[in-house]
Amino acid sequence: MPRESVFETLVRYTTINMCTIAALGCSPPEDPIKCSSSKNSSCTITNSYGMFPDRSVCKAADVAYPTSEQEIISVVSAATIAKRKMKVATRFSHSIPKLVCPDGQDGLLISTKYLNKIINIDTEAMTITMESGVTLRQIIGESAKAGLALPYTPYWWGLTIGGLIGTGAHGSSLWGRGSSIHDYVVELRIVSSGGPDDGYAKVRVLNENDQDLDAAKVSLGVLGVISQVTLKLQPLFKRSITFLMKNDSELGDEAGSFGHQHEFADIVWYPSQHKALYRIDDRISSNATGNAVYNYIPFRSTLSATLATIRTTEENQESRSDANGKCIGAKLVTSTLVTSAFGLTNNGIAFTGYPVIGHHNRLQSSGTCLDSPQDSLITACAWDPRIKGEFFHQTTFSIRLSVVKSFIDDIQKLIKLEPKALCGLELYNGILMRYVKASSAYLGKQEDSLDFDITYYRSKDPMTPRLYEDILEEIEQLAVFKYGGFPHWGKNRNLVFDGVIKKYKNAGEFFKVKDKYDPLGLFSSEWTDQVLGLKEGVTIYKEGCALEGLCICSQDIHCAPTKGYLCRPGKVYKDARVCTQTKKSKTTN
Repeated sequence: MPRESVFETLVRYTTINMCTIAALGCSPPEDPIKCSSSKNSSCTITNSYGMFPDRSVCKAADVAYPTSEQEIISVVSAATIAKRKMKVATRFSHSIPKLVCPDGQDGLLISTKYLNKIINIDTEAMTITMESGVTLRQIIGESAKAGLALPYTPYWWGLTIGGLIGTGAHGSSLWGRGSSIHDYVVELRIVSSGGPDDGYAKVRVLNENDQDLDAAKVSLGVLGVISQVTLKLQPLFKRSITFLMKNDSELGDEAGSFGHQHEFADIVWYPSQHKALYRIDDRISSNATGNAVYNYIPFRSTLSATLATIRTTEENQESRSDANGKCIGAKLVTSTLVTSAFGLTNNGIAFTGYPVIGHHNRLQSSGTCLDSPQDSLITACAWDPRIKGEFFHQTTFSIRLSVVKSFIDDIQKLIKLEPKALCGLELYNGILMRYVKASSAYLGKQEDSLDFDITYYRSKDPMTPRLYEDILEEIEQLAVFKYGGFPHWGKNRNLVFDGVIKKYKNAGEFFKVKDKYDPLGLFSSEWTDQVLGLKEGVTIYKEGCALEGLCICSQDIHCAPTKGYLCRPGKVYKDARVCTQTKKSKTTN
């Protein structure tokens, strides 16, 4: 395909939603659970991306779809009596690791798909109580109708409250209680297994006076089924947003302090372009004029044909080691997104300039590719596995603010050595850096940190290495091992979870609660036991394992020696072991 046509396609990718989606409609994601029987038996489950890190297929004997807490109790009671393994699944299943996989052929899935009701909004106490399958979009919308707001949220609204708090999901802020959703929980109801005196299922009601709440807030689903959640809200307010692009030469110095200067600050970093985009974002007087909307462009529906062209282009660039093509494309994507303000509009229709001012509920989160009820794949979310679209790895970790400058400096040293190495991730809009405050949750953030979200190309063939495989692997190992980064529980590849539980000072307290709530381990699985350090096996050693992040290479066979990728030390972090493309096999661009 001629290069000019690729660029035209990339431009259309970032702009087509503005003029065509309303007419075409889109298709919402499929249910991640599929069963071969009309009786909801002989089931499989995956995530919204259609693939777990190790490409395994998770099976379950059957699935239950409770519609109330009483039905959850009945399901858990019956499973406890039968000593069946159980796992909770959500409507959209956006976690990348296989937290939802039950063990064995007799496993039971408990879906929160129909636990989707708002139970109460108390305007005087400023709280909202809801079932665990309620989405972030519902929370934002219903709270706003009552003149209230959840102050800090993830930017993607297709998440459920149970999944949000179970994996420690967050927005970006060091202010107030911080940006983690679980730190706004004031009451939580959870159904765990029980003994004969409990009817084999027990409802535990935890509030801020219960120490166990610090275990239940980020529980990875191993304590039971969350049935209801009550969050603390604030009066609805307005925000003023300005995006400012700067050279990244001072990024290391500025990153540690920027989050204290602006309430909703974040930074998007384009390291190969030597640029950083600063979000200057603060709450302002509700009397300020403005009715802005943020409909983030990459979260809108996109023509499936366009997505297929973009994916084919990237596959061709990978096969030809075409770093120049990726860098040119990345600059075009970045400039187009910047010009269109990433989907911000001053009045819900057009972007006319900064600052953009509007109500918090219209600016904090988006995801309109989930909207349409039509069964059509003309347009879709970019990562929908039913089409040829995005397929990626996502490496996400939090670095303590006290060492974040040194971490950024090390990445910049890598870029000096390989200037084109990170153009590929800039095609996915660079590195998103969000601020996260220390939490009291046992498995929450241990210190004030800066979270780095890195999304990058993944081959459909697990034995095919990526362009600049070694640089991304070195950054991953730099973050997790040299700088003691904490991986996001709902993202990442296997290797970053190896030994991670040792980083949590209250892990012992979490295990005490786990043993109390689920003494038979019915809500645990092989994967959660491995992640929590109770069982070995989170790292998988086999041919090509390092290419998919299943292991850190220690032998050439863990890379792709027949394709010229050998296991070598890192370029900046010498303790790293990465799959490096040898000079003999490199393509000149």
